Amino acid sequence: MIAIVDYDAGNIKSVEKALLYIGEKPVVTRDAAEIERADKIIVPGVGAFEDAMGKMNRFGLTELLRDRAGKGVPMLGICLGLQLFFERSDESEHDVPGLGILPGEIVRFPETEGYKIPHMGWNSLTINPESKLLRGIPEQSYVYFVHSYYLRAGRPEDVAATTDYIVKVHAAAEHENIFATQFHPEKSGDVGLRILKNFCEI
Repeated sequence: MIAIVDYDAGNIKSVEKALLYIGEKPVVTRDAAEIERADKIIVPGVGAFEDAMGKMNRFGLTELLRDRAGKGVPMLGICLGLQLFFERSDESEHDVPGLGILPGEIVRFPETEGYKIPHMGWNSLTINPESKLLRGIPEQSYVYFVHSYYLRAGRPEDVAATTDYIVKVHAAAEHENIFATQFHPEKSGDVGLRILKNFCEI
């Protein structure tokens, strides 16, 4: 069973619909027992880092997700979900820690003439050929982004894909059972559906 974690951060319905489309039967939940039973866990989300971590803490999900990650359950973070998997974010005014499942930080795009923030739209990926999540995805495939902050991974070997927007962006990460995308696979057409299918088959 695939659990989609509901922590009131939006973007859940589109992820659920994409999984249903590829033949999966996800359960949208914040119930601890259901999440503990899940074979795989997806943490989607749009919104602000500090607010999202507040909800994670309030719903009792922070330690639960850290525990599941530590026990080897495959987990996928999408957009804000990716950001929460890491240690900290520039977006957090009070330096609220993230889940810290992977080392690294979330930093704001520098203001740069000719570029809009948030970064919104389709960008191509440079893919790490070792990536399990991006297996079978052609190099320079386009995926859909919406974000004002980006990942600076703590370990180069965790970077599954990069893209270029003002700076080199760590667009996807993976380490053992943990996977994350800054882009939205559920909004990235056939390429995104293939990425979700790869995760479901891990």
